[in-house]
Amino acid sequence: MTIILVLHTLLVVTFTVRILLRDDLSPPGRLAWFVVLNLLPYFGSAIYFLFGETDLGNRAGRRHREIFGEIRAKASWFMGEAANTEKLIDPVYLPAFRYAGSINNFYPSAGNTAELMSDGEETLTRMVADIDAATNHVHLMSYIWLDDNTGHALAEALIRAAQRGITCRAMADGLGSRAMINSGLWQRMKDAGVHLAVALPLKSPIRTILTSRLDLRNHRKITVIDSRITYCGSRNAADPEFRVKAKYAPWVDIMLRFTGPVVVQNQLLFASDWMQATNQSLDCIALSSAPTEGGFPAQVMGVGPTERHGATPQLFANLIACAQTRLTLSTPYFVPDATVLEALCAAAHRGVAVSLIFPKVNDSWIVATASRSYYHRLLDAGCAIHEFKGGLLHAKTLTIDGKVSLIGSSNLDLRSFDLNYENNILLQDEATTLAITERQESYISRSEAVALPAVLAWHYHQRILHNVIATIGPVL
Repeated sequence: MTIILVLHTLLVVTFTVRILLRDDLSPPGRLAWFVVLNLLPYFGSAIYFLFGETDLGNRAGRRHREIFGEIRAKASWFMGEAANTEKLIDPVYLPAFRYAGSINNFYPSAGNTAELMSDGEETLTRMVADIDAATNHVHLMSYIWLDDNTGHALAEALIRAAQRGITCRAMADGLGSRAMINSGLWQRMKDAGVHLAVALPLKSPIRTILTSRLDLRNHRKITVIDSRITYCGSRNAADPEFRVKAKYAPWVDIMLRFTGPVVVQNQLLFASDWMQATNQSLDCIALSSAPTEGGFPAQVMGVGPTERHGATPQLFANLIACAQTRLTLSTPYFVPDATVLEALCAAAHRGVAVSLIFPKVNDSWIVATASRSYYHRLLDAGCAIHEFKGGLLHAKTLTIDGKVSLIGSSNLDLRSFDLNYENNILLQDEATTLAITERQESYISRSEAVALPAVLAWHYHQRILHNVIATIGPVL
């Protein structure tokens, strides 16, 4: 009995000391782990061992620094110039664009255009047509790649392109696309000459568990054709019916087709993933840009566990703080940290019309439960909350004052903040922002408004559950 007590104490003390030694953990994060370790010491210790750390290891961090060092040395002129930010961006929004530039050293470049895709069918049609028209190269990265109509059509387009001599590179996440990676279609792409790579593969799960964690994933969705066209948004290489979670369908996504200098920035972000997965150099990636006139300023922003901690919530907080009159945000997963939550409430308190759009039915009950713990606070501050009823709203959008937009793969949850590799494009353009705003308004028209009296009327057991899940959110 004494030995068991000593081992129990040693286990709890060891993990407690480890948590206290971590400077990257927020006080709420430490508290969440202390709660779990004290209430469920053995289960909590096992969970911390498997999922507590957000570090890919020294080797991955060192390789990441080497990759971006090589990119800056060989392709800095494609990344934009910090000095041009003040010339291109309205002074009101300068802090946000400057902050975004500080993450990867991608800065605003003028001359971009964007076209909002009407739906998933148009997105697929246009992407396949662009791949079929490629003359030099096609690069595609997707977190989830299914062997359904969309996934199959994209694979076939890559096969056709490779067979006519186009250099094609395709990447998929080792967990999110595990079925595709092990499929005959993946092998067919390889046999046709498509260069394939797996982001964060699951070849050695034991080693991954011992040195990192299994759920650090590459959540990016990047398509680049001939360094002239790129697609950015929330859509994976999958149908809206989303077979793996069909009961939540349709998945409602948003996708934009860009041309201009931001395309090459997205190409470089893809290159960083490719270099990490294959250990190749930047020299294997074709980079070029055509002269552009007019258009709007935009920049790429990539984050992940090898970037500095807190970059995503700090970017959102900067953007929210810049809003003057109106801010509309849609996300499927809303579990903000204190930085983002306080920024949203502060914006509403100073008179900004803040509208938040979340799915009414979520594929993650944990996220949905945690999200609702913030409703009272947000509504009391003056934010408007809308719960979308037409499927699972998967679009990640942020528009500010009819002038600035952020579009991409980042959710407003702790997974996107700390664990996933994400890609986004930040832009300043009234026409593009208007198009995204109109799409957001279409989401609101299919949503149910959440009123403060209804939230206050929730039964006490609901409120307790919401708050308990939110409290241990950093563990989940």
